[in-house]
Amino acid sequence: MKVQKKSIELTVFILIYVFLFGNAIIMHDSWIAIISAFCGITYTILAGKGVPICYPIGATGSCFYAYLSFVSHLWGNLLLYICYYIPMQIIGFFKWNKNLKSDKYEIIKTTLSKKERITLIAISISITILTILILAHFGDKNPVIDGITTIFSILGMYLTVKRCIEQWIVWIIVNGLSFVMWLDIALKGAKVYSTVFMWSVYFILAIYFFIIWKKEIYTYTKS
Repeated sequence: MKVQKKSIELTVFILIYVFLFGNAIIMHDSWIAIISAFCGITYTILAGKGVPICYPIGATGSCFYAYLSFVSHLWGNLLLYICYYIPMQIIGFFKWNKNLKSDKYEIIKTTLSKKERITLIAISISITILTILILAHFGDKNPVIDGITTIFSILGMYLTVKRCIEQWIVWIIVNGLSFVMWLDIALKGAKVYSTVFMWSVYFILAIYFFIIWKKEIYTYTKS
């Protein structure tokens, strides 16, 4: 069963990359968007597998994504990636390597307490509202979605480094809204189709890995 599951996963992941590059060639996409999408999707797959090597790849993709945010005037996303994402990915690499399973190169997965969940949700919503107002003041093209994705991405990355399953719930929200935001930008003429595809894949992978992590944590707590 495990061999069959791995074969299906590998096939799906290969198809994702084939579609990514095929779409990029057909749509004459920006090479920066292609590299960003390739690194981002690879990072998400490896993070879902709990492999620390995901972080160097994620940091590389973040640099290219930051540039795309700059040219698209998405100031919230730009600051998020430069000031937070890249430094946290460096920290995450070392944190994950300190919390590996004894039998293989994979992290031990965790979950938040009820009190931690309530506290983080309350703080995140409050800061999100403030961020939206600030972004709107400085002329952000999409302050609501940019504000939500910025603050919830901060929360998601924090939970990722802590190895918490709740990260995937946050990423489902962030990835869904980011897909809508970049689709709107693409429909207005920008060659960022690979970025749109990237966020759609992120969204699907977040749902998939939430289910996988939930099963693993449940099995671990019952044993």
